[in-house]
Amino acid sequence: MLRDHASFGEAKPAPRRRVASGLAPRVVRSVLALAGRSAQLIDHRERPWASVTFSGARHSVVLRYTGWEACDDGEALIAALPDHEFTVPGALVADVTVVRTDEAVLPERTLEVELELLLLDQG
Repeated sequence: MLRDHASFGEAKPAPRRRVASGLAPRVVRSVLALAGRSAQLIDHRERPWASVTFSGARHSVVLRYTGWEACDDGEALIAALPDHEFTVPGALVADVTVVRTDEAVLPERTLEVELELLLLDQG
């Protein structure tokens, strides 16, 4: 069976995502400040979160890095996360987790990183 290998892993343009109002723009700015200049915001989602004593939201942020040097920035982001203290005015960032990474090397090296942040309401 013959296959057209040129179509595998074709880079698709990043979709434009609209970031909701409230804390979402602050979360995205804070993540992008650490992520580096080569990071592309692919997606941001927010969903409410609550426990018996706290309330807040979980934010999912997907970033894409394209090119060898850019992917190095993505790896640096992943390495920096355990020790980094995010500052998001109006909220306390209680937890940040890398929930997914996808990497490809052909036709061009790409790294996609999905982060999940738990923000607690202050007040």
